[in-house]
Amino acid sequence: QVQLVESGGGLVQAGGSLRLSCVVSGSISDTYTMGWYRQTPGHQREVVASLTSAGVAEYADNVKDRFIISKDAVANILYLEMNALKVADTAVYHCKLVQGWQAYWGQGTQVTVSS
Repeated sequence: QVQLVESGGGLVQAGGSLRLSCVVSGSISDTYTMGWYRQTPGHQREVVASLTSAGVAEYADNVKDRFIISKDAVANILYLEMNALKVADTAVYHCKLVQGWQAYWGQGTQVTVSS
């Protein structure tokens, strides 16, 4: 059983930084894609950044140059370093693992950016 647990969210002032973590437990294949998504009330979940098992990272345009996705492959932890945070970054952030035809989600962690 694969489980994802996020942490690191919180309240931060605009311009500040946070680092989110997603601990993955269970059986992980050699080939996978992991990513961070975010969702605000009344809106669809949107991708923030993704990272393949080969190390290829992609970012949404509105976080490029501010956010960095990385992983600790030994400890099975996915990170999202968020810098120069904006009020518009306020959302619940979820991590996702896709391997084969299966997708797994974490429960999310709230990030609130105040002006």
